[in-house]
Amino acid sequence: MVTIKRIYEPKNPQDGCRVLVDRLWPRGVSKEKAALDLWMKNIGPSTELRQWFGHDPNKWAEFQKKYRAELKNKGDMLDELRNLDKKHNQLTLLYGARDQEHNEAVIIAELLGA
Repeated sequence: MVTIKRIYEPKNPQDGCRVLVDRLWPRGVSKEKAALDLWMKNIGPSTELRQWFGHDPNKWAEFQKKYRAELKNKGDMLDELRNLDKKHNQLTLLYGARDQEHNEAVIIAELLGA
């Protein structure tokens, strides 16, 4: 089972395997507080795409298309996430954005079949 969660929310035993999918480390979060199993920063959107999007909901549809195109070249990373989900029976994709509906974790979770 794949879920998504802001990294600023407290760790929960039901989180299972916790994977940060942001390219940048979230502000104000210590490594201890993050309690990550893995930081998969290279699965995050490219710097150019991230800066263009700027978490503007009006750009969401176009961002999804562009990010999904980037993810086509990252099949090995998506497979690694699928394997972690199988191994732990629970995978939580962590992100730092304030917007819970318009961020890369939403798209990755959809691709993983969540």
